[in-house]
Amino acid sequence: MNRLRLFALMLTVFVIGTAKADEGMWLLQMMQQQNAIDMMKKQGLELEAEELYNPNGVSLKDAVGIFGRGCTGEIISPEGLILTNHHCGYGFIQQHSSVEHDYLTDGFWALNREQELPTPGLEFTFIERIEDITDLVNAKVAAKEITEAESFSSTFLNGLAKELLAASDLNGKPGIVPQALPFFAGNKFYMFYKKVYPDVRMVAAPPSSVGKFGGETDNWMWPRHTGDFSIFRVYADADGNPASYSADNTPLQTPKHLPISLKGVEEGDYAMVMGFPGSTSRYLTQSEVLERMNSINNPRIDVRTARLAVLKEAMDASDKTRIQYANKYAGSSNYWKNSIGMNKAIVDNDVLGTKAELEKNFAAYALAQNNAAYQTVVKEIDDAVGITAPLRYQLSMLTETFFAAIEFGVSYEVMGQLKEALSNKNDSAVNANIDLLKKIYSRIHNKDYDHEVDRKVAKALFPLYANLVPADQRPAFYNIIDTEYKGDYNRFIDDMYDNSIMSNQANFDKFIKKPTVKAIDKDLLTVYSRNKFEKLVALQSSLALANEQLLTLHKTYIRGLGEMKSPTPSYPDANFTLRMTYGTVKPYSPRDGVYYNYYTTTDGIIEKEDPNNREFHVPTKLKELILNKDFGNYAMPNGEMPVCFLSTNDITGGNSGSPVLNSKGELIGCAFDGNWESLSGDINFDNDLQRCINLDIRYVLFILDKLGNCGHLIEEMTIVE
Repeated sequence: MNRLRLFALMLTVFVIGTAKADEGMWLLQMMQQQNAIDMMKKQGLELEAEELYNPNGVSLKDAVGIFGRGCTGEIISPEGLILTNHHCGYGFIQQHSSVEHDYLTDGFWALNREQELPTPGLEFTFIERIEDITDLVNAKVAAKEITEAESFSSTFLNGLAKELLAASDLNGKPGIVPQALPFFAGNKFYMFYKKVYPDVRMVAAPPSSVGKFGGETDNWMWPRHTGDFSIFRVYADADGNPASYSADNTPLQTPKHLPISLKGVEEGDYAMVMGFPGSTSRYLTQSEVLERMNSINNPRIDVRTARLAVLKEAMDASDKTRIQYANKYAGSSNYWKNSIGMNKAIVDNDVLGTKAELEKNFAAYALAQNNAAYQTVVKEIDDAVGITAPLRYQLSMLTETFFAAIEFGVSYEVMGQLKEALSNKNDSAVNANIDLLKKIYSRIHNKDYDHEVDRKVAKALFPLYANLVPADQRPAFYNIIDTEYKGDYNRFIDDMYDNSIMSNQANFDKFIKKPTVKAIDKDLLTVYSRNKFEKLVALQSSLALANEQLLTLHKTYIRGLGEMKSPTPSYPDANFTLRMTYGTVKPYSPRDGVYYNYYTTTDGIIEKEDPNNREFHVPTKLKELILNKDFGNYAMPNGEMPVCFLSTNDITGGNSGSPVLNSKGELIGCAFDGNWESLSGDINFDNDLQRCINLDIRYVLFILDKLGNCGHLIEEMTIVE
């Protein structure tokens, strides 16, 4: 039997007694093969497999989709109402906000359909169909149409996806987008047909003092009291098809929506999460974990620490700047703190020791199987990492500093094309490139960009980068700083921010009125942009061969680990595809003498209140509701108002906004975070420590009803009491 067939067979075998019940981001299309439904039923599931995922009919998966491009959302009414996290909707709430209409601070409540706000750029995506294409890809490799390494490439997979769509019955239907992806490091391949709706409107968002209560202080922490939710709605054309915004579009009549339970949760209750986990790396070797810590996390921590300090000072000084940079700050700080917590948890939880033990066991297995490829694969991975680690450090420093943190820049390619057109006196090409530059200028100087704030960020980061990256590894513009500017970073930055073509409207208008080759040649921003891209391309090129080698090595390693683990089933790393995880409601004890209960209440909001700290501000009306215990029928039997609860579900980034469901498939919460002590979970799952932090659905309804006066939204939901 060949190895691929053996691996496939291994995936279909399941032994209940040896499986870790709560670990695993399971593929819905494989759950019956792996008999995972049996384990879920043993844990308390009351639904049948077809009610979770039915490729030939309606199931729970039809009520769950991708919100935007990086979160999960769920349908909670027959008329396309979407529930997701506040932090998932944050950028779109910010998009609608201004000093005059500060929805970030004040919240937003649409009291009727006419008040629901069209949100350009926001999409909601359903999974229409999933197909196993492993045999097709393997046949192409066997026929030498492609190499094994090429089977991983986006070029091949995107082309294959288009071919398969063209030959399917979905071809030509509105909104259908195909995607082919590898799983288990290329031991399996699946095709996803997505249905994308581009008309999504903002319906309700609590003020940030509710939706982000606790701010960065409480991020990734427990106990938590954050009302992390926002509500949007999918609109469609008259036939229910995806369509761009039109005043004639109507709310999507969905085939499936989630009923909402007011029964609450108790310790030990069954809980499952369906969503789109973004990325995990559970199959890394010890050397690769060290690379993650030192070459990716540490640069992210160093650069973002400096940038966030600049942004915070500017945001605290101006409401206009606070609104402009709110989403940028939140996006940057989220994985800044995650990287800090991950590095700490890797050490605290002895992840390196766990990996070393696994590699020791794998070596023994490989020897017993007399498998030469398995015997050498870990050493080959380590050797490749010896090449990639220093290069990846350079790449992380470069991208974090000059591509992610500093916004000011220009397309040196467009400038080059314009220069060539001017040299050749090609007026039509000159005009075309001037038009491109106008668009680039508008993209830079948009409503959420402050040139002076960005200048301060640059002044903080240019010297930091130089301190952390040796001179011979820096982009070429550092040579200009050292020679022409005598090492004076501030003078270089001021010259670039004041005098470049794209610095301000006056400079830009002067240039496009009379563009010259000389002006382009001496433009500091063009030189800077070209040099940073040249460095990026050089590093990516240096990494390419080793990265390609690592892909094929991981295919061997993960296949071997699966065989060693058999008959217990394996699950693939997260890659932002639809998954199911199941577990229980459960407290935890992170260290000696410390015990965390499985739920929090509004009492904790009052306890944490700090009028002098924006992160812990409590709206006056909410405080009155809490002190008066005006909780309606959303309170617990003992009269307390729940806010958040813990479960043992296996989630990661991308799961934000995912529905948390009880044994009957009823909505009990919305997943929004993981806990600090287990931030190494993307690399190694810890059954004792790993917890999913969820917003209790009763708190969502309480805020909608009592704070937002949105009873009309609750009326369109299916409430189970």
